[in-house]
Amino acid sequence: MSTKPVDAGSLKPGSFVVIDGEPCKVVEVEKSKPGKHGSAKARIVAIGLFDNVKRTLIAPTDARVDVPVVSKRTAQVISDLGSTVQLMDLSTYEVYEVRKPVEEELRSVLTPGTEVEVWEVMGRRKIMRVK
Repeated sequence: MSTKPVDAGSLKPGSFVVIDGEPCKVVEVEKSKPGKHGSAKARIVAIGLFDNVKRTLIAPTDARVDVPVVSKRTAQVISDLGSTVQLMDLSTYEVYEVRKPVEEELRSVLTPGTEVEVWEVMGRRKIMRVK
């Protein structure tokens, strides 16, 4: 299960939401009051977890929106393969490749033996921080 439905009005900055099929982190939520002929609306501004693109979603506060299920795991760097890094999950011992993060402070410390926190969201993985 990679997503679960929640009410759009319950989202807060820092939570996650799926917009246009892309998992995003909410940075701003604005709620409008109900009008004469309509329900209250929520304007949600979020930034993509994998592509850092800003997206906006406008929906009634009682509408159901998808929220990605984020699995946080610890992995160890095995080798540097240029544009990707080979990691081993420390709980399942599964070996897999992940693209290097764009943040330079993370890229510079990815040496074999380093432990990192990997987020698995909707079937994709991303290195979020060094432990």
